[in-house]
Amino acid sequence: MSNPATAPQNIESSLVENRVFPPPADFAAKARLGHPADFDALYKLSVEHPDVFWAKEAAELQWTAPWSTVLEWNAPFAKWFVGGQLNVAANCLDRHLDARRDKPAIIWEGEPGDGRTLTYGELHAEVCRFANVLKSKGIAPGDRVILYLPLVPEAAVAMLACARIGAVHSVIFGGFSADSIKDRLADSGAKFIVTADGGWRRGKVVPLKANVDAALKDSNGAVTGVIVLQRTKNEVPMTAGRDTWWHDETAAASPDAPAESFDSEHPLFILYTSGSTGKPKGILHTSGGYLLGTYCSTKYVFDLRDDDIYWCTADVGWITGHSYVVYGPLANGATVFMYEGAPDTPAPDRWWDLIERHRITICYTAPTAIRAFIKWGDQHPAGHDLSSLRLLGTVGEPINPEAWMWFHEKIGGGRCPIVDTWWQTETGGHMITPLPGVTPTKPGTATRPFFGVDAAIVDDAGAEVGPNVGGKLVIRKPWPSMLRSIWGDEDRYVKTYWSEFGEKGYYFTGDGARRDADGYFWIVGRIDDVLNVAGHRLGTSEIESALVAHPAVAEAAVVGKPDEIKGQGVVAFVTVKGGQTPSKELADALKKHVGASIGAIARPDEIRFTDALPKTRSGKIMRRLLKEVASGQAVTGDTTTLEDLGILAKLQASED
Repeated sequence: MSNPATAPQNIESSLVENRVFPPPADFAAKARLGHPADFDALYKLSVEHPDVFWAKEAAELQWTAPWSTVLEWNAPFAKWFVGGQLNVAANCLDRHLDARRDKPAIIWEGEPGDGRTLTYGELHAEVCRFANVLKSKGIAPGDRVILYLPLVPEAAVAMLACARIGAVHSVIFGGFSADSIKDRLADSGAKFIVTADGGWRRGKVVPLKANVDAALKDSNGAVTGVIVLQRTKNEVPMTAGRDTWWHDETAAASPDAPAESFDSEHPLFILYTSGSTGKPKGILHTSGGYLLGTYCSTKYVFDLRDDDIYWCTADVGWITGHSYVVYGPLANGATVFMYEGAPDTPAPDRWWDLIERHRITICYTAPTAIRAFIKWGDQHPAGHDLSSLRLLGTVGEPINPEAWMWFHEKIGGGRCPIVDTWWQTETGGHMITPLPGVTPTKPGTATRPFFGVDAAIVDDAGAEVGPNVGGKLVIRKPWPSMLRSIWGDEDRYVKTYWSEFGEKGYYFTGDGARRDADGYFWIVGRIDDVLNVAGHRLGTSEIESALVAHPAVAEAAVVGKPDEIKGQGVVAFVTVKGGQTPSKELADALKKHVGASIGAIARPDEIRFTDALPKTRSGKIMRRLLKEVASGQAVTGDTTTLEDLGILAKLQASED
């Protein structure tokens, strides 16, 4: 048996997927880009002459002063549209008022069933009112404002109001704890907080204001004010001189707030990534390049039409919510649907009911949500008319081919293209993705790079590898929506993203991947999650995909645990579909199935059945916790974002 320390450099990739789905002819005939040759020509221009391509796209936005240079690149620091000025909020609102003043900008439904629609004219007025409120509180350009809100229209209003006056917003996901708020306050130096009394989640109130109060207990007065939105009407204490109500503040505010012009590189927002340990990383995005990246990708990837009802299911606390709930869609003048609550409240068909009633045409969601729906049963979507849908999308992690097929058949009726998108908080927007009118899709792959994205798979020395050879995914050229730094820590920015292949000027994504013979990228998992099994480097996503391909399995998560002989053993946590019963016989069958699909080396050493996997409220599986459970270690670190804390105790008691 080989020593894991001498493991080969490249990640092994053995999962084969031969199903191919060309764009439906009727979709391609109406698509913004419907001919492969058109895409090929545009892509070639975007990577060979990015200044020409991006200048043409940027001309569609509203600039108040022209740029002198498209890109100034001093690796790893970029400046896009140097000298140009614009206002991000004006690009999302003001420039649509002549043509779309009465068009719905946001259609919202709360978990209890309440609802609200804001036209572009109404949203513009609300944003102006809140911008005036912030200015009356002394908030100036460059000041940081924490937003800690449920998924309600006021979250978008607050973000756009900050952008309108040049304040830098930092949205904190409503599932984070008081300690997480405290850490982000300290790092960002924020002086103001916008929150709510609470938010609804599975019929219960999430205590947002209480968490803010706890975070501010030892803040030494750095935060000068807290504005509280009344959402759930639970009783909350209000600190005199610091806390005020949203409705009181906006009642007398003017609906007129002229948009101020800011430099293209003016900071737009800081978004903290939730690492398992260490100080949170404040990813900094600026104005012009970020807006262009989200505008352009939303336009092409979702093939937006003026009559679409577009639903991205993400919370605004994550980058997906920033880019594809607020900035990208509104910059395109789209109608955005927002839903506050859980997908299974009051019943597991809530989402399909929403799609049917609101006639939603585009649904962009996470693979973890799709796998949960598979577990809950086909009868729930089957009971609803989903014929309004014309396009589906996935985001957040690689999607298992069988989950892709279920989404395609049960939700899309076999007629809707699926855009499986790969990107990151750091990239700001889509990096690898199909375009629905031109790209033949394969279940499980994000297909090809987006415009301007020069992606490659390289070995540890930075040399590009051949087809179907696993390696590290890098981006070789700068792109407009890229992060500019880590807030207050340029050294960490360089070390984290550019030190691995710094001499080549490559951005290292942290992901392992392979590229097939058709040039399609397959993400095989985070490099940190790659397993070293008896000298073989295996991507966890391929083993998970093999497990989910078994007809009894709804979802699976694979981690490694120390093994004296092999270096690491493979442990699979598995949830089964409704009507299936966990058993030793099923565990043995699953091990055999993986061995047949990938090879004996990938065969799990343990199968642990569980009712559910530990996930954040955004749907991401917390593999760090699974690693600790598999190794028999005490669970450490922040678990406050877990959807269900009780899952951990059950997992620790599970046996093969």
